[in-house]
Amino acid sequence: MNLRGQGVSDSDPLKTLFRELLLAAGMIGLLILALYAHTGSMPPLVVVESSSMIHDIDGEVGSIDAGDLVLVHDQDFDTIVTFAEATEPGSPHFGYAQHGLEGDVIIYKKNGEAGTPIIHRAIMEVVPHNITSPNRNATIDASNSEHCPEGGTYDSESLDENGTMGVCVLTWDVPGTDVRDVEKVTVHFDGVQAGFYDCDRMVHANVEAYLVVWEWEPRHAGILTLGDNNNCSVDQGSQAVNGSSGVHSASGTVGPIRSSWLIGVGGGEIPWLGTVKLMVSGEGTPGTTYVPSSSFFILFFIIGSVLVIPMLFEPLIRRLMTGAPEFEQSLTEHQKKIPEEE
Repeated sequence: MNLRGQGVSDSDPLKTLFRELLLAAGMIGLLILALYAHTGSMPPLVVVESSSMIHDIDGEVGSIDAGDLVLVHDQDFDTIVTFAEATEPGSPHFGYAQHGLEGDVIIYKKNGEAGTPIIHRAIMEVVPHNITSPNRNATIDASNSEHCPEGGTYDSESLDENGTMGVCVLTWDVPGTDVRDVEKVTVHFDGVQAGFYDCDRMVHANVEAYLVVWEWEPRHAGILTLGDNNNCSVDQGSQAVNGSSGVHSASGTVGPIRSSWLIGVGGGEIPWLGTVKLMVSGEGTPGTTYVPSSSFFILFFIIGSVLVIPMLFEPLIRRLMTGAPEFEQSLTEHQKKIPEEE
């Protein structure tokens, strides 16, 4: 008896499996290409591993939690909006906010070195005001005094008036504040000198409720960064903000973030799904330590829904299709073409 006439397929299960896997791989590839076209970065996504950016211990859509996926946009360094600029009345960037707070969130390599990148908020930028030309005969590893015998801080990546790389910075500006032409940078984020930044910590002697950058002597131009959940402990350490532990690489505490260290600017957030990657992370990573408990519940609910919904709807869809006149007609014509076997 020929079972093909009864609608039973004789296709090879291995071929079917291979075809389905190929289709899945193709769809994933197209998705990655679409994300690359949108962000201009590869990889176009990063998985958040720590709790340094959370706004709520139970997780919050719109802010950045451990286990979230964040799009990484390839964006010019000069277009980054800092917290100081976004909170300055009259600024064209006033009110600009990303991921629950004013200013851009950036992804960078610690001191430009290899390793797990950092995703933190851009708080303020220090840019050269007065500069002089350095000693061009000094070697790359020469001391600051050899590069700048007449004083100043040697910045190997800033340009002089002739467009030559390398300058001696004598004074600094901080866009978005009234700080101009200073040798040491002091900024009070108290809502007067600069926008109010709440440290969300106990106030005691010599520690204010708001962020204070105090007599900072930047070692080069760049952006001061801070995790939203780090209680004003900036990445650049105690030299910039009293009591800050700082972010460290093999070469020491992170300096102001340079253009060459920038990986991208944080864009849209895809919550929860990055938890899967953290579950299978190897030793030396925090794994799911900082993932909010609610993320596990939602993630398992999503996975369960993806598995269960097709099982629930497949019988209904099959019933609707087999009951359609077109299906009956097609089946009849197909059976007529296949001679019956005795």
